[in-house]
Amino acid sequence: MGLTHLRALAGNERVRVVAVAEPSERARQTLDGPGLATYPAVDSMLRSGGLDGVLIAAPSTLHVRIVTELTAARLPVLCEKPCGLTAREAQQAMQIASAANIPLQIAYWRRFVPALRDLRRRIVRGELGELYFLACSQWDGAPPAAAFRSASGGIFVDMGVHEFDQIRWLSGQEFERIMPVTSAIAADPPVTGDAESAQVLCRLSGGSNALVSLGRRFPAGDVCRVEVFGTKDAADSRFLWPPDGEAMFMQALRAQAEGFANWVGGAPATGADATDAVAALGAAEQCSVAYAR
Repeated sequence: MGLTHLRALAGNERVRVVAVAEPSERARQTLDGPGLATYPAVDSMLRSGGLDGVLIAAPSTLHVRIVTELTAARLPVLCEKPCGLTAREAQQAMQIASAANIPLQIAYWRRFVPALRDLRRRIVRGELGELYFLACSQWDGAPPAAAFRSASGGIFVDMGVHEFDQIRWLSGQEFERIMPVTSAIAADPPVTGDAESAQVLCRLSGGSNALVSLGRRFPAGDVCRVEVFGTKDAADSRFLWPPDGEAMFMQALRAQAEGFANWVGGAPATGADATDAVAALGAAEQCSVAYAR
């Protein structure tokens, strides 16, 4: 994901990447280039100075520790989702940043997709009426390595948090009841704690229902889709879909970084905060507990 952010921000006039902390020497060698300094650890990068903010694209297990380091250095933080592996960890990160009065944004990039921002505006304006139902799907082209999957928190944490955050953001409602099911079908040897596909039916606080569909294997490639049904109208957005999905993804990552920079500079926040991370992880944990049974 760090490499993806570097690609997205290459040549950006608002946000410039000047340093990368990467423990792998081999990886650092591939990153060497004009104007980009590399360091073996976060502390050595911080000692060199010259930073206005930091993007955390490290494994989720390290999020809270790095947030702690960066807030102690008085640096604003844009942390990749999910900001820890549990709601408790996200809460801890929020408390640390809040106590230090340091901006902490969570990188839920969907909030910067133009089609989704427009959909949310339509919902807020009442153009779709009262919402009956939201259906959010996220299916990857192929699953990541088993080693990653076994340490990712499982499909509900690794993938589902995007959908849980998206549902809250679009609907303005909270989760009241969550009912997950997983498929026993798998194309690869099963990975303990990580189903290859799962569906989650949700009851929301405003009376709406929502469905989350997750899968680690889809022949067409990485896809994301949202459908919304209301009393006045309905909407269907395949906002990440081949062949244009990657270009849209990169555009959203750029807009997210620019929005973070603007927030640090005094503009209103436009991204997700740690409270949102706590809510998304809380929903994911409910699913994981039910799956473990």
